[in-house]
Amino acid sequence: MTDPRNRPVKTSLFDREHPHYKWLALSNTTLGMLMATINASIVIISLPAIFEGIGLNPLEAGNVSYLLWMLMGYMLVSAVLVVTFGRLGDMYGRVRIYNLGFVVFSVASIALSLDPFSGGPGATWLILWRLVQGVGGAMLFANSTAILTDAFPAHRRGMALGVNQVAAIAGSFIGLIIGGLLAVIDWRAVFLVSVPIGIIGTIWSYVSLKEVGARNPGKLDWPGNITFALGLSALLTAITYGIQPYGDSTTGWTNPWVLGGIVGGILLLVAFVFIELRSSAPMFDMRLFRIRAFAMANLAGLLAAIGRGGLQFMLIIWLQGIWLPLHGYAYADTPLWAGIYMLPITIGFLIAGPISGTLSDRFGARLFATVGLLIVSVTFVLLLLIPVNFEYWQFAIITGLSGLGSGMFGAPNRSAIMNSVPASERGAASGMAGTVLNAGTSLSIGLFFSLLIAGLATSLPDAMKSGLTAHGVPADAAAQIAQLPPVGSVFAAFLGYNPIQTLLGPTGVLDHLPASDVAALTGNQFFPQLISEPFHDGLVIVFLAAAIMSLIGAIASLVRGRHYVHAATAPVPVVSSAS
Repeated sequence: MTDPRNRPVKTSLFDREHPHYKWLALSNTTLGMLMATINASIVIISLPAIFEGIGLNPLEAGNVSYLLWMLMGYMLVSAVLVVTFGRLGDMYGRVRIYNLGFVVFSVASIALSLDPFSGGPGATWLILWRLVQGVGGAMLFANSTAILTDAFPAHRRGMALGVNQVAAIAGSFIGLIIGGLLAVIDWRAVFLVSVPIGIIGTIWSYVSLKEVGARNPGKLDWPGNITFALGLSALLTAITYGIQPYGDSTTGWTNPWVLGGIVGGILLLVAFVFIELRSSAPMFDMRLFRIRAFAMANLAGLLAAIGRGGLQFMLIIWLQGIWLPLHGYAYADTPLWAGIYMLPITIGFLIAGPISGTLSDRFGARLFATVGLLIVSVTFVLLLLIPVNFEYWQFAIITGLSGLGSGMFGAPNRSAIMNSVPASERGAASGMAGTVLNAGTSLSIGLFFSLLIAGLATSLPDAMKSGLTAHGVPADAAAQIAQLPPVGSVFAAFLGYNPIQTLLGPTGVLDHLPASDVAALTGNQFFPQLISEPFHDGLVIVFLAAAIMSLIGAIASLVRGRHYVHAATAPVPVVSSAS
């Protein structure tokens, strides 16, 4: 920067013209993404402590909805609103919307930690404020990558977006560890930990970040926004309730309300496409999907997010419900140790993400993203080849490879998405990528839980009945418990509860059994051994589906074309360091 006399003018570090401004943008947006994604998963691992703290048993009849909405509400709101906030960022300033996201997130975190109620009202308070927190998270998700794309030149974006994407993906696993540690201290600390980070991030973002991107002014597309929000909300809500039993069925997919939500949601999303194609100022320019690099990267991203979300939840159930109890860990301690034993995935992300993002600046995204998803697909198959009661080194190597593969895919793929669109559409494109990530995670819960339950339903009842009667439980009581929907056993394992104590305790059967049988039934060996084989049956269905999705995602990544930057008139040579 020079003055009228051609002399260099000193600029402040917080000036957008300063050569180091881009690093401020990277550090701030990385903090924002970490906070948003950690809070998406921190509650998963802390649910037992949270429900105990508010005096509510989530496994009792009528309380499963509290559990599901505590789990899904944040991700649902983030998925629904992230495109809208991306478009608002294009219109009114990406930094402005991003800064507001920090404020909303921090206020919601304070409210969550100050829950004044117990029981159902206490759970409702937490769910409502988690939804508000999801609004703040959507603002951060929608604009962080757009801010980075504005701040960094095309030949450095891969590295910057790589760090940002690693923060987004690794944060979901780091949240498991932090949640496990804080839940041991106090359940309120799970929410309180975000308050100082949010306040620091809010002040820092207002001081340091500047509007440097191209604006795309215009009026807000109300028909598009409303149609998209209603359609995606209906679809994801229906999937959430599809997990719950309905009538004599183990799941709720035959529930008319669930079917209506799925069909109605899909129809509204189809209507959204037609509305956007005819709108003079669309919420999201659907014509961007004509850009092959953009369309294929988003398809691959959706399939990768579904597979990654399924992996996360299945590994939590596997560790908390089976492997850790079999190795002598008390059920109360399994959430913490599950997070610790999943560290290899996070380490894999942290290693591969920045490296692949940087290399993709030089060589393009296609090679790294494609190979990354192929590695992920192979690791799903490898997880089926190890026994349910595995040796930990086997688990660590396979999950570490999965983390490396996801890191290789995530950063280059996000960089390819942001490079492929015009500067004025970066907020909307960032929002769409965020929607793909969050919607994929939400879809994975409904999809893979249902597949797991379908697998369990074929073998768990017989295993449950024979196991209970072998320890003196009357045949009629054992048969009654064996016919209960397996979702209860799955959620018990997921939450680190002792399922047999939960199922038999209210019946009074334990009061009439010999002490040795009671000790065996309620110990930490009986249920894990009972469920091991049925769980593996469900795991085969789940991981094969995830492997196929990852393989299809790899194919989509392969056909995206050469390294493409929208401002260029031709594909950028993939061997050029300036590409």
